[in-house]
Amino acid sequence: MRILVADDHPLFRDGLASLLGSWGHEVVGLVSDGSEAIEAVSRLQPDLVLMDVRMPVVSGLEATRVIGQRQPGVAIVMLTVSEDEADLFEAIKAGARGYLFKSLEAAQLRSMIDAAQRGEVAITPATAARIIAQWAHPARDIQEAPAGDRLTARELEVLQLVTAGLRNKEIAGQLGISENTAKYHLRNILEKLHAESRTELATRAVREGLV
Repeated sequence: MRILVADDHPLFRDGLASLLGSWGHEVVGLVSDGSEAIEAVSRLQPDLVLMDVRMPVVSGLEATRVIGQRQPGVAIVMLTVSEDEADLFEAIKAGARGYLFKSLEAAQLRSMIDAAQRGEVAITPATAARIIAQWAHPARDIQEAPAGDRLTARELEVLQLVTAGLRNKEIAGQLGISENTAKYHLRNILEKLHAESRTELATRAVREGLV
């Protein structure tokens, strides 16, 4: 996979590039701010951008918005130290396909990048839980949503696990239900959220949950 790294800390940026290369990815560029990221994406056409949130000149959040508008086919995953929920939600609203912390272990980062390569949302289960909690709360979602579009408590649990990347068998094991029951809940969720695939479902769950 062709990857662009956007981070204003040279030591971290270079170390990450070396790590990505050892995993077989092609690092096509290293940039230090959002404006450089916008230009580099246009010029280099990477498959994935690993984007820091807070950078000089143009922030990673603003760069993500611009790139999403101009090159929506480029996946952007935020890689940051910021645990500010406002940054997390703004990143997803801007079109980021993932939000990861720099404190991740290498193996977990590799797994998340592999998920992004498959077109999945690159977020850890802990981050998914925060997003789904925000999506399920406050009660306005239950109060205002049409009756046919409301998710039950169990469906919200299944949605959280789908967004975290678990398959039906794993979801069933986590919730202590049969795999057929997990599939039944998933079908209901897909219908209620008007999604056609697990990937689309996870993306909509993240994005629409912030509205």
